[in-house]
Amino acid sequence: MIKNSTIKKIAIPLLMMMGMQFGSLQNVTAQKVYATKTGQLFFNATGGIEKIAAVNNQVDSKFVDATGQIIFGVLIKGFKFENQLMEDHFNENYMESTQFPKADFKGYIKNIKEITFTKDGNYPIDIEGNLTIHGTAQKVATSGFLQVQDGKPTITGEFSVKIKDYGIKGLYIGEKIASEAKIKVNCKYQN
Repeated sequence: MIKNSTIKKIAIPLLMMMGMQFGSLQNVTAQKVYATKTGQLFFNATGGIEKIAAVNNQVDSKFVDATGQIIFGVLIKGFKFENQLMEDHFNENYMESTQFPKADFKGYIKNIKEITFTKDGNYPIDIEGNLTIHGTAQKVATSGFLQVQDGKPTITGEFSVKIKDYGIKGLYIGEKIASEAKIKVNCKYQN
């Protein structure tokens, strides 16, 4: 037969551990993760007479409202150009998308605490993190906007990347293709 003192010795630490776990669970559920798999990323490297621009409508992105942690992932072959030959050159000669199939960004919305997700509005945001393209990671910092409408956030922004900083080489960079590409992001999130 088990004595009352033995039950107390076992029950008290067990209840304390359960309380700690419940407290941790409350912290986890207090934050929201917003996600999309249909974000848009516009690419423009028009440098000469040819229009070198594409859109990717399959941007995968998530962010956490409590911490501001944010990630973007994009398949390189998901970029669609007006001209199929240009798309082929982009994938084969420049981005080498078979060898480097994905680009991603991992970072933080630095001023996430200034956003009220329960109030509609257009909030300026500052983002910092690592952008990996063509297998090369570079630190980047940019600004944009987070719009809240009916509890659903949308992130928009623009920034430029120097093509050669990511080890991308090609015959026409600097002539027909700009040495910097302009990138526009438009992601509508769900929670």
